[in-house]
Amino acid sequence: MLVLSRKKNESIMIGDAIEIKVIAVEGDMVRIGVEAPRDVEVFRKEIYDAIQEENRMATQVQTDWNRVKQLLQNQKESQ
Repeated sequence: MLVLSRKKNESIMIGDAIEIKVIAVEGDMVRIGVEAPRDVEVFRKEIYDAIQEENRMATQVQTDWNRVKQLLQNQKESQ
């Protein structure tokens, strides 16, 4: 891990297209700004982790297609 010290209004660059800028320092809270191309997804870490977990869970769901077919047939018959 690279550790850098930055003051308010100072930045770091990631490659040629991503800039991370310190906007404000208030107590133990640091506000940062991220400028990146629109095709680069930027998330807070806890949101990123939640998305990854949801994706992992979605790939583990096993659909019982015979049961789905049966439910659809029952629905058609009751109409």
